[in-house]
Amino acid sequence: MSFSNYLETKVLDHVFGGTAYTAPSTLYVALFTSDPSDGDSGTEVSGGGYTRQTVTFTTTGATTSNDSAVEYATATANYGTVSHIGIYDASSAGNLLAHASLTSSKTIETGDVFRIPAGDLDITLD
Repeated sequence: MSFSNYLETKVLDHVFGGTAYTAPSTLYVALFTSDPSDGDSGTEVSGGGYTRQTVTFTTTGATTSNDSAVEYATATANYGTVSHIGIYDASSAGNLLAHASLTSSKTIETGDVFRIPAGDLDITLD
């Protein structure tokens, strides 16, 4: 998973510039049909009952992983092919913090449920 330009700047300013950064109290997972990239320019899923879902993480060493499964409501319309995810600091709009491509893209059609199992959303620093 890659950090966004926004988060990279906040971390650098915090660590090397002495500028305070307060971590968001709630994190949200967004689904994308195109790469959001570091600049938050991808196409997020919209419509069909889609909303970003909350996620919590546990950190061990240099890796943090989602504590529990992240499950979206049953799609009421086609989402298209979900190929990427993003972590945001708000349920809508907000700032992209990190993003990644999925190991396997998934086409979500009416009646489907998109789910990320516990422990499958990993962020590693090296």
